[in-house]
Amino acid sequence: MKTVFLDFDTVSHDDVSADALRLPGIELVLHGVTPPSALDERIADAAIVITNKMRLDAGMLASAADLRLVCVAATGTNNVDVEAARRLAIGVCNIERYCTASVVQHVFAVILTLTHHLRAYQRLLQQGAWRSSPQFCLLDFPIRELSGKTIGIVGFGELGSAVARVAEAFGMRVLVAQRPGNASPGADDSEPDRTPLQRLLAEADVVSLHCPLTDQTHGMIGVAELQLMKSDALLINTARGALVDSSALAEALASGQIGGAGIDVLPEEPPLHGDPLLDAALPNLVVTPHIAWAAREARQRAVDEIAANIRDFLAGGRRGRVD
Repeated sequence: MKTVFLDFDTVSHDDVSADALRLPGIELVLHGVTPPSALDERIADAAIVITNKMRLDAGMLASAADLRLVCVAATGTNNVDVEAARRLAIGVCNIERYCTASVVQHVFAVILTLTHHLRAYQRLLQQGAWRSSPQFCLLDFPIRELSGKTIGIVGFGELGSAVARVAEAFGMRVLVAQRPGNASPGADDSEPDRTPLQRLLAEADVVSLHCPLTDQTHGMIGVAELQLMKSDALLINTARGALVDSSALAEALASGQIGGAGIDVLPEEPPLHGDPLLDAALPNLVVTPHIAWAAREARQRAVDEIAANIRDFLAGGRRGRVD
C-alpha cells in the first residue's frame, strides 16, 4: 500500500526517525518538500497520504483514485477539505497531545525572557556595563516575579489547560476567557468559570492565546483589545498568527501601550510578504519562527502517533479520525 509523506522536512531536520511508518504492507515514500506543481503527481497512486501543511482540496482528493486515508501531521485539519474527503469515502486523521510539553516550555521561556529582560541584560554585558559597574549587579531593567500575577488564557483545550497548570505552579492566578464564538462554559462542572474577554484583557498581567482560528477569532486582538491591556502586560501567541493584528501590536509595543509580546506565529508562514512584527526592532518583542511545538521529542512523537493511526486504520479502526 503506497504511503506518501509530502513534507517530511516539516517534522524532521535529520533528527527524527520514520521507522515507525515502515509497517508491513506499506511502501513508504518520503518527500522532504513537495512543490505545489508536483502535488497531483505524488498523490495520484497513493493509498495513504501524510501531510503537515500541504493543501489538499476537493479536486486533488477526487483525482487520487487510490486514496483511502489522509493523515495530518498536526492537530488542525484546515488544510484538508474534510467534507470532500467524507463524500469520497476517504478517511482523515489528525494527531493530538504530541507537543503539549514543548508548547508549555516555550510559553514560559518567552514569559521569563521578557519578565527578566534577558536579552537586554545580555546586551549590557556585551557593551561592558558589568565590568565598569561600581557594584556587583546591574539593575537597569526591572524584573518581576510571576507569583501573584494573573495570567489570562484564551482557549482552554489541551494546551491552554496545560499552561494553566504550570502557571499555578508559579503561583499565578488563572483566568480563562469566554472567547468569541465560544461564549458559554462547557457542560463539565470541573471547567473553570469563564471570564469575558474584555475583562480578562484588562485584568491579566500575561495573556496567552491557545484558541483555533475561526471567523469569530480572526483579528481577535486588535487596537481596541490592546488598549484594554495593562501598560506592563505581556501578550503571548503560540496559536495562530491571524488571531492578532500585527500592525496594531507593533504600534502598541513601540508606544509602550503594553509591556511586551512573544509571537511564535504569523498570519502568513513563511512570511514571504513581510510582517510589521518582523520589521520592528523592538526590545520588548520576541518573535520565533513557529517553533513552540518543535522539540525533537514532540516531532518524534508526531511521527509515532501518525504510525499508530495508520496501524489502526489497516486493522479497521478509527483512531484519530476527524471525519
